[in-house]
Amino acid sequence: MNKITSVRDRVWSRREIEALIADGRKIFIIDGRVIKADAWAPFHPGGDKAILHMVGRDGTDEIRALHSLEAQAHMQKFVIGRVEGRWINFLPPIQGGHFRPFLQEEEHEDDNGSQTDGGLSSSNSSTPPSPIFDAIDSEVRKRTSSSSASAVSEFESTTIRPDPIQTKLSAEKASDILKYPSLDYTSQDQIVAKYRELDARIRAAGLYKCPYWSYGIESCRYLFLFVSALVALHYGHYAISGVLIGMFWHQLVFTAHDSGHMGITHHFHVDTCIGIFIADFLGGLSIGWWKRNHNVHHVVTNSPEHDPDIEHMPFFAISTRFFESLRSTYYNRVMDFDVVAKWAISKQHWLYYPILLFGRFNLYRLSWEYLLLGQAPKKGPAWWTWYLEIAGQFFFWTWYGYGIIYKSIPTGWDRFVFIMLSHMVTMPLHVQITLSHFAMSTTDMGVHESFAQKMLRTTMDVDCPTWLDFFHGGLQFQAVHHLFPRIPRHNLRKAQKYVKEFCEDTGIPYVIYGFGEGNMEVISRLGEVAKQVKVFEECRKACAKDVVEGHGFDH
Repeated sequence: MNKITSVRDRVWSRREIEALIADGRKIFIIDGRVIKADAWAPFHPGGDKAILHMVGRDGTDEIRALHSLEAQAHMQKFVIGRVEGRWINFLPPIQGGHFRPFLQEEEHEDDNGSQTDGGLSSSNSSTPPSPIFDAIDSEVRKRTSSSSASAVSEFESTTIRPDPIQTKLSAEKASDILKYPSLDYTSQDQIVAKYRELDARIRAAGLYKCPYWSYGIESCRYLFLFVSALVALHYGHYAISGVLIGMFWHQLVFTAHDSGHMGITHHFHVDTCIGIFIADFLGGLSIGWWKRNHNVHHVVTNSPEHDPDIEHMPFFAISTRFFESLRSTYYNRVMDFDVVAKWAISKQHWLYYPILLFGRFNLYRLSWEYLLLGQAPKKGPAWWTWYLEIAGQFFFWTWYGYGIIYKSIPTGWDRFVFIMLSHMVTMPLHVQITLSHFAMSTTDMGVHESFAQKMLRTTMDVDCPTWLDFFHGGLQFQAVHHLFPRIPRHNLRKAQKYVKEFCEDTGIPYVIYGFGEGNMEVISRLGEVAKQVKVFEECRKACAKDVVEGHGFDH
């Protein structure tokens, strides 16, 4: 017992934690405690990618937002010590952070020099020097690491022919810096403190408590739509039946979303069963895939390289960053900006709604990839979910594929109409999901930005009358939801006023549009990026011409 206590009370220096991460350890900080999640990561119900994005960071707010008190208590089993003072985040390895192993001679040295940690200095403390000087030091190291000739060449070429794409990205970042609170430690610490006070106020107001009667009303709506679809099917109204089935799926997703966040009973096994029954048995989609995908989205919202919810190449690009053929850390593949992508993205503001009509078909593909390619946890608390999901998939394709499409609809044309209508009717759901993020910032503001500020910078709410809440299903309160993912959706409207007060107090802009205005913002963003495809091509051709003609510095 004393040995365990001494291990948990050990004070780790920043340099030592850097070395652990360099050795492949999955280390993050929560409430000043050092967590080593190596043994837990493969069995994490939300997938290992969410953990990898926390490595080297203080993940207190993210972990509290996404996990129940029981899950947080479970994490204490993996505590290996603590840090003193304010922890300054490393850039996680999955995001490109670099870490040095701990050399033997360092055990006898004072570690007061600057170290590489993805853009920050390290010292023998968990609190390094000012990030302003760290950034300067990092830039100096970056410039001196290449040859002087290439550095001069890069500088001169940039001066002579500035890259319009990079200029635009720099302007977007400058705009965010001006609009949002400073990234200095004092400002961000104040935001963190006020966010935690806000969470306490919302808990005190009882907004985490589930209004079960609201889900009772939802269940009546689901039953009405499904029975109506069967009645229409019985009388040969196949198109109407398909529309009603699509509306049934559209409504089901909202409760599946709540259960995936453990926002109904707040009990992992109960909410998981609810989610599997709704998503797999009734909808043919994998709730396990969705949780693995969605947890990463909540941690790295609107990051072009890391957030799967905005990685839709070759069809959509909401930032010119995608022109660089980025590598997705979620899908572990390069998102090629190839000929197909250039054509589709140049027309994406016209293709947006037509492509979303087919969104549900892509969800089937992603679900089966998750279930068949070994992405589901095989051990840990979620070991049983794969078996239940597979059973759910067989059940779904039995009642929908065999029972309705094959046995109940007589002709091939009627089957085609039924399938297409039942899937296309769910298009407003895909619009709703993209609406809250596509028009928002994709700028990387660095590791110092607080969780609350990042969520509000990358997410917007949609304004609608109360009587339309059933249609939007809580997804219109995405900014509120991203701050407090486990609040049942029927309480999000009440929580919205608290968030508005928080934004006024901290100076963080609270972005909200009407549904029509929000759609216009998204189409405008897509159209703006589409125009940049032509600019990108002209710039590429001009640079290639300079190289061929040998005009490098003549212009």
